[in-house]
Amino acid sequence: MLAQELVQVWRDVIQGDEKSWVLFEHGTCVILMAPAEDLAAQAVELLREYGPVHAGSPAGDFGTIDLDAAPGWAVYGHHDDVLTYVAPEEVEDGAEDLAVGLFGRSKRDLDGHELNVVHVEDKRPR
Repeated sequence: MLAQELVQVWRDVIQGDEKSWVLFEHGTCVILMAPAEDLAAQAVELLREYGPVHAGSPAGDFGTIDLDAAPGWAVYGHHDDVLTYVAPEEVEDGAEDLAVGLFGRSKRDLDGHELNVVHVEDKRPR
């Protein structure tokens, strides 16, 4: 999925005009509830800590959310403001939550290691 398509998905999904967020290459979005001066750097630090998967720890846990605002799912982990988008075409038809969650977790792990920011949505008041 192209970065611009991912940006639009997250714009449709994230509720509230005041939420700043940062999108990473593989679809992980970090919502910044208390935005710092440098949004990208803040998100990189959060994802560096909460992105990589460590089996048998809270970093390996995940859940899925069926999205209403876009086709697909958001996969969450051990930080409430770190979500990864999984598009329907990325998993088999009829995929169960476990398959979707494992795939989303693997994408979060990639983003947590690579840390490639593709978009910053700055919603701070001017």
